[in-house]
Amino acid sequence: MAAETAAPRLEDQWRDILSVHARTMCEIDRELHPHGLGASDFEVLDILASTTTTHPDSDSLTSRGSGPVEQCRVQNIADRVHLSQSALSRLIGRLEKEGLVERSVCQEDRRGVWVALTGKGRDLHAEVRPLQRAVLARMLATG
Repeated sequence: MAAETAAPRLEDQWRDILSVHARTMCEIDRELHPHGLGASDFEVLDILASTTTTHPDSDSLTSRGSGPVEQCRVQNIADRVHLSQSALSRLIGRLEKEGLVERSVCQEDRRGVWVALTGKGRDLHAEVRPLQRAVLARMLATG
């Protein structure tokens, strides 16, 4: 029984993780708000910026020329962010209206949708990435 009370309980560890996550997300939101982004918006841009593949319909994507593009299928983004499919779809729609991403239908599978960064989205991501990384360094520092 003494060992159980001396070691942190799993529930307490879990609540600590959730608390750090919530505080970090709020701090990222605060830092990125002046740039018109929230933490979830940035996560989608960051995933796209780190996912460079050749889009099979790259000629139909207006913001880039030939070669590799930062794009991803919506389903692959959904697997990496903590949003429901409908919330992610609304977020992507908002980013598209702001000219940060563009969507295109997958020609091989009409149910699939590609999302790609625009030049404006790439530039904004590059501008705010150091802010987000600084928040992570500050909030997740150990010791």
